[in-house]
Amino acid sequence: MEPTDAAQIVTDAQLVTDQVEFTMWSLFFRADWVVKSVMIGLIGASIWSWAIMFDKWWRLSSVRRKADNFENAFWSGRSLDDLYQDLGQRANHPMALLFSSAMREWKRSTEAGSKHFAGVQARVEKVMSVTINREMLSLEGNLLFLATVGSIAPFVGLFGTVWGIMNSFTSIAISKDTNLAVVAPGIAEALFATALGLLAAIPAVIAYNKFSSEVGRFGSRLEGFADEFSAIVSRQLDDR
Repeated sequence: MEPTDAAQIVTDAQLVTDQVEFTMWSLFFRADWVVKSVMIGLIGASIWSWAIMFDKWWRLSSVRRKADNFENAFWSGRSLDDLYQDLGQRANHPMALLFSSAMREWKRSTEAGSKHFAGVQARVEKVMSVTINREMLSLEGNLLFLATVGSIAPFVGLFGTVWGIMNSFTSIAISKDTNLAVVAPGIAEALFATALGLLAAIPAVIAYNKFSSEVGRFGSRLEGFADEFSAIVSRQLDDR
């Protein structure tokens, strides 16, 4: 390469730096409307994903704390009837709701008379199963959105990048000029879309894996409590 050619490349690069801003705002406003749409969609998905993450973190933390307090009260030796009366309408977390629904069915069945005792345990177990399914669906809400963002956001960003590079090559063909002043801005705008896609996808994937694991562990905890309560019901029926 001739020294004059190298000097010209350096000069062109300096002109790009001096004349074109490469801030995030400038990259966005200079982009094609298709690339802008992609960027806006990815930014919106990222914001909504973070809102879901904070909501899930707060709710799961609250649910675990309330479940710990409830289990301490449940195994403290208190009468189950007293605990049920104390809860009343204050059963505001999955484990308390599971206990309340089971106790409600237990009381209905036992108050109906001894001839109904044979199916009491089956009915209590069915009620607990339905309650667990309902509460798990509530806890899993919006996790699908995180999974969707984590899987498709990089491809959406890649689409914006491909579209932006196509526009850059079109500009090169029209101007018949391949210096950095023509090529660099369009490529930078295009790559910015991919960066936004990764920015939306990576936290969403990490959060989805974390919260899915925590929800699964809490579901196992509910099922374990249901099994223990079913054993208590069985002993009560045997005593009667």
